[in-house]
Amino acid sequence: MTTLLRPPDQGGPPRLPRLPSRLRFLRLLIPVGVLALGLVVVLMMGLLVVGQFTGGGDPEAAGTCDAGAGRAAVGVPRTGADLNQTQRDTAGTIIGVAKGMDAPPRAWVVALATAMQESRMGLAGIDVAVDHDSLGVFQQRPSQGWGSPDEVRDPVYATRTFLTRLLAVPGWADLPVTRAAQIVQRSAFPNAYAKWEPLAASLVGDLSGVQGAIRPCTEGPAAGVATTLPPGVARTAIDFAVRETGKPYVWGATGPSSYDCSGLMLRAFQSAGIVLPRVSRDQYGAGAHVPVDQSQPGDLLFWAYDTSDPDSIHHVALYLGDGKMMEAQQTGVPLGVRSVSWSEKGLVRLATRPGTAPPEAT
Repeated sequence: MTTLLRPPDQGGPPRLPRLPSRLRFLRLLIPVGVLALGLVVVLMMGLLVVGQFTGGGDPEAAGTCDAGAGRAAVGVPRTGADLNQTQRDTAGTIIGVAKGMDAPPRAWVVALATAMQESRMGLAGIDVAVDHDSLGVFQQRPSQGWGSPDEVRDPVYATRTFLTRLLAVPGWADLPVTRAAQIVQRSAFPNAYAKWEPLAASLVGDLSGVQGAIRPCTEGPAAGVATTLPPGVARTAIDFAVRETGKPYVWGATGPSSYDCSGLMLRAFQSAGIVLPRVSRDQYGAGAHVPVDQSQPGDLLFWAYDTSDPDSIHHVALYLGDGKMMEAQQTGVPLGVRSVSWSEKGLVRLATRPGTAPPEAT
């Protein structure tokens, strides 16, 4: 009897070795594992999507005040005099369209702040998309149902479309400007609109004589707090941070064996009885701002990709005095003290005094 030899595979995938009979039941677990992995992915995606439409980590979402109303962000225009003619013309168009729609002045503020953030009020991305297919004053995307490319390039059409969607949001007038803008725009950086609130309010006042369209945040734990740290706070925070010298930097870590930059600040001030937000860009708003060259021991120093935009902050350190600071710098560099120069690239021009109130709130 002739035994037929099975020809070798020609270019197909390699065959897995045959499991012993007593272990073949393990094959039944493969589809179960694949199904479980699929469920995990679906749940994670669901959480990401929900996070875009809920208040979640947005500190302004729970209130009705406008946190940027009193913010003196470095390099950010605050009045129409700081704008060029194109920007002033765009602002006039937005307000004119809003008036024609009988939209209330607060809607004008939301629209102006959004246009400034999205296109610098007509200076960027108007005719050539710089992000996906976003075009025009509000960087609206034709592929997302905002209109044709020619339509969204038209500031009158773009403004009318933006305001129509804004006015359709239930309770929009009671939301912070940032939250109202985010619901319409679905931006990846929702808090970025806040820094344009003073400018938007100024434009509304200058061009239409309407005041009070934004609501400064004066309530809350910061109100009435002095702009100097209580005795012992700076010393306690500094002592804690310096004791961690030599420990490794690990992104996302908050101690006790490793830290990232904001995690170290969080624990240092927690030891002194002051609770800071978790990430560096939020820690920037956790106290009074002082010119960085007037920093005192215990103040927080910040670095940003764009020093005029607090939302681009990516690093924080603790000022020790005498030109020294303590930081958790980056992966591979142990926590430690180093010298700091006020002219360093990326150093934000304002330092933060944790646990104190901005001058506008006192």
